[in-house]
Amino acid sequence: MAVSDHVNLDEFMTGLRRRNPGETEFHQAVYEVAANVFDFIADKEIYHEMQILRRIAEPDRIISFRVCWEDDNGNIRVNRGYRVQNNNSIGPYKGGLRFHPSVNQSILKFLAFEQTFKNSLTGLPMGGGKGGSDFNPKGKSNNEVMRFCQSFMTELHRHVGEDTDVPAGDIGVGAREIGYLFGQWKRLTNKFTGTLTGKGREYGGSPIRTEATGYGTVYMLQDMLQQAGEDLEGKTCLVSGSGNVATYAIEKINHLGGKAVTASDSSGFVYDAHGIDTERLAFLMELKNVRRGRIEEYAKEFGAEFYAGERPWRVAADVALPCATQNEISTAEAQTMIGNGIKAVSEGANMPTEQEGIHEFTNAKVLFAPSKAANAGGVAISGLEMSQNSARITWKEQELQDLLRNIMGDIHTSCVEYGKGEDGYIDYVKGANIAGFIKVADAMIAYGVV
Repeated sequence: MAVSDHVNLDEFMTGLRRRNPGETEFHQAVYEVAANVFDFIADKEIYHEMQILRRIAEPDRIISFRVCWEDDNGNIRVNRGYRVQNNNSIGPYKGGLRFHPSVNQSILKFLAFEQTFKNSLTGLPMGGGKGGSDFNPKGKSNNEVMRFCQSFMTELHRHVGEDTDVPAGDIGVGAREIGYLFGQWKRLTNKFTGTLTGKGREYGGSPIRTEATGYGTVYMLQDMLQQAGEDLEGKTCLVSGSGNVATYAIEKINHLGGKAVTASDSSGFVYDAHGIDTERLAFLMELKNVRRGRIEEYAKEFGAEFYAGERPWRVAADVALPCATQNEISTAEAQTMIGNGIKAVSEGANMPTEQEGIHEFTNAKVLFAPSKAANAGGVAISGLEMSQNSARITWKEQELQDLLRNIMGDIHTSCVEYGKGEDGYIDYVKGANIAGFIKVADAMIAYGVV
């Protein structure tokens, strides 16, 4: 069995790092999955024989391209665009576009790899992909953003389509950007199809898409607490970020009787002991979505505390929802949170906890929902938007609310099935990784060597 000789985890990761030098975020994402999957497949020879894990960790293709555009002063600007199509074994590639100066190949490969398992967990027929650019929309005029998006889509349209690859939004890509991107797609192809999700309601978008990721993250938290015999009502919650994921997570926390006391942006975080109630949340949404202001303005408006350049994890609370960006909870911060008595963490952002931080949480028996499970609500509604576009219909909001709640409940059940230990503690990281892996791996086996 020369090709399928078993390797251990260390040997596998050594090979992966050698083939992908310097891509630390990608290494981290693969290790998190492989650490659980290796034990699961130890006695399942077919997965070794077919080299499934190595094949999943090698993207189907990576597309990189130049994006030229003109700013309002007539200067020619150049950015780099990407699309990583990781795996389409269970459906068209599906995943967001991120416009942020930090975007590089490593980050997009990690996101596309994660997306493969996240989409599998939803139960919907979607493969995994991710894309974006190092373009920064902050401080740009609407016309500058439009010109960039049109140039970006002029190249990307060759590689996407409703049955091939369906992008959506992510950091830096909201309703405005999706509108410009879809408009250019329509212009270039002369088609009106569900090639992008997260669209406006008036041109094929789905109800509750904006709210879905934040709501789903809280539903996962609620299910974990209930599994442990507790409830969200009365719990003090730490939330990071102030975009759609964070603000709609806060909204759902309020609905379920919890109290969110923090929010953040790249300048720092606010601590509001009163709680970010409905009135204060409306101000925060208007501040970030309409005026595009800084979080310090919230502190000034309501007399809350503002901590410049810091993250909220040293504040004592019952539960935490990191909803900003990757690796925003360090190992030391995880230790601080454990010392402060944190009971549960539900990841709204993609891979927001450092690898050793995850180990700290699980070793301390903190309930910990990884992003591929906890924030799958957004892509679940995106998948349902694809279905609505294909059928030329729009489902009612309550139908979608019910579907979202059911999907998140099913994800929780799958995590429990594969993550419950002999001592009763549920390792949600292990459960999510194995449950997501099985569906993709079995589809790949069915196709043979492709």
